[in-house]
Amino acid sequence: MNVAHILGSKGHEVVSVQPHRTLGEATRTLAERRIGAVVVTGADGGLLGILSERDIIKALGTGGGEALAQPVSRAMTAKVVTCRLETSIDELMEIMTSGRFRHVPVMEGGRVAGIVSIGDIVKHRVAEIEAESKAMRDYIAMA
Repeated sequence: MNVAHILGSKGHEVVSVQPHRTLGEATRTLAERRIGAVVVTGADGGLLGILSERDIIKALGTGGGEALAQPVSRAMTAKVVTCRLETSIDELMEIMTSGRFRHVPVMEGGRVAGIVSIGDIVKHRVAEIEAESKAMRDYIAMA
């Protein structure tokens, strides 16, 4: 299985924010959408960074409440690890585990084609295990 399979189930919607928006605005977006990260894009839609809950906590921890008035560009992670639609689920799990992050933008043709979270991978794995279990029970019942 690969990332395209997950996005086929989940969808390709990506919530983004521009780098000049404030951290407070981005935080409200995360809360309203009930998500843990947004991609940061330029005027041309190109990927500039990613802003996660962890980035926000780090900014608040060092700058206090005033950090919420700062632009997203000051708190975002600019060196973004991405994957492709063809990336295997196992490879993506290894990337996320070794990098210790929970969200990975999916790139296709130089554009963000989706985003995969660790929750998406867990959901996929649980469904896979349940399908295997059902197949085994059905096989045993036929024997």
